[in-house]
Amino acid sequence: MIDELRARNVALIRDASIEPASGLTVLTGETGAGKTALLSSIKLLVGERSDAGMVREGSDALEVEGRLFLRGDDEDGTIVRRRVGADGRGRVELDGRMASVRELAARVGATVDLCGQHEHQRLLSVQTHVDMLDSWIGAAAAEALQAYQVALDAAGEAAAELERVREMSRATGERLDEAAFVLRRIDEVDPREGELEELEAELPRVEHGEALMEAAAGARELISGEGGACDALGDAVRALEDASRYDAALGKWARALESALIDVEDVSSELRGYASGLDFDPEELERLQERMAKLQGLMRSYGPGMADVLERRERAREVVAAASDGGELERRAAEELERREAALAEAADALDAVRAEAAPRLAAAVTEQMAFLEMGTAELEVSQERLPRAEWGRRGPSRVELLYRPAAGLTARPLRRIASGGEVSRVMLACKVVLGEADDCETLVFDEVDAGVGGATAVALASVLARLAKTHQVIVVTHLAQVAVAAQKHYLVRKSAGDVPETTLAEISGEERVAEVARMLSGDTGAASLDLAREMLAERAGSSR
Repeated sequence: MIDELRARNVALIRDASIEPASGLTVLTGETGAGKTALLSSIKLLVGERSDAGMVREGSDALEVEGRLFLRGDDEDGTIVRRRVGADGRGRVELDGRMASVRELAARVGATVDLCGQHEHQRLLSVQTHVDMLDSWIGAAAAEALQAYQVALDAAGEAAAELERVREMSRATGERLDEAAFVLRRIDEVDPREGELEELEAELPRVEHGEALMEAAAGARELISGEGGACDALGDAVRALEDASRYDAALGKWARALESALIDVEDVSSELRGYASGLDFDPEELERLQERMAKLQGLMRSYGPGMADVLERRERAREVVAAASDGGELERRAAEELERREAALAEAADALDAVRAEAAPRLAAAVTEQMAFLEMGTAELEVSQERLPRAEWGRRGPSRVELLYRPAAGLTARPLRRIASGGEVSRVMLACKVVLGEADDCETLVFDEVDAGVGGATAVALASVLARLAKTHQVIVVTHLAQVAVAAQKHYLVRKSAGDVPETTLAEISGEERVAEVARMLSGDTGAASLDLAREMLAERAGSSR
């Protein structure tokens, strides 16, 4: 939920603030007053793309900041600050730390739904209809869709494997000869996994065996030989122990040196074992060097690494096997594809069944809201048509589309073909009311939802928005007085005259709100209009108690 928003240097806005109600907030004003600039500010706040053209003329940058309360927030909420320079460079801060626009959209964008002309177009796009249905169904659809997608991926992998096997089976004589040569050459060396690493560790020890023996034996002599470190440490321990009879502090150091002497004697013993275990064998050295040369030769030909050599051998072996096994590999791959296609068909049927069961209920719920919006006997239907297997995609095996029936006796047809702009707005609102009960969106921002609406429909629209505001924060840009009087908070957007106009925003109440509602009713503030405005506000106030 948006608690507070402040915009600076956004289009015609120099500095404006808004504190929306938790329920319904309306923004009104003359056409061209700058309401769009405020909507642009909200878009920036929730992570939509920025545009340097939004910066107020003559300013270096625009800045939008706001506080929102998201699920899991403490009493301070989430603080967002976004800056966009006139050069197009932007900066985002979340709770005082730098963040990306993507992070902003992920954290905040999912909680605010901007329902404007773009949303109208989304409603008319068939590709989004299945997402709307699945969103309304919830977990059951998500689980069925995930199972279908897993099965779809598995079938795709099996089909690719079958094609690969068939391609190997169709190998020409030249290609088969090449594969046989590669297989024979690698098998002659017969490298095993991990062998190269073992050689790289062993070979230096064998190559430098004499030097290692001399180093170990020399070090041991210095430690344990006559007059070596062990003798010196032993003498020091005895001297300190004797003197400790007169000062106990020397005894502590004597014990420390005695412990060190034990460690040194252990090292001496290990050096002796190490030296005796070394055996300089010229024949073993030659064998290891020859083996390393063969492995390096394979890597030069089929590398760069030994893993590449082993993979190349496996591919060559498959080509040779596919050409000589009488089609057995292809039969097994075809059987696996058939098995996975059967599993996919089962998952597709399950997904379609979940959607088919819910589709009529969604259509009925939206149709009920359409009736509240004075759309007569108009109905919404959800069509589901199974597609050919070749057309199955990530969204499912069937085409889901919203159909619109203008009246009970007429044929339902695609919404995008027969609905007017005003009808689309109301259908969109009806969908939002129904879907809003199932989604995680907390704030709904409506622009142009009342396009082409008036009379009894305007009253109905206001009632639906007020009902929606009981479960969501709703912000509406409107030109309808019937909607304006239903709001908990009413903001008036004005534009000053002059060469450099400026948009201001102020919350209105009392007689100032009466005057604005009167203007919206008749375009003037005559006595009759003012009386009617007072009556509407009083009536709405009484009904909301």
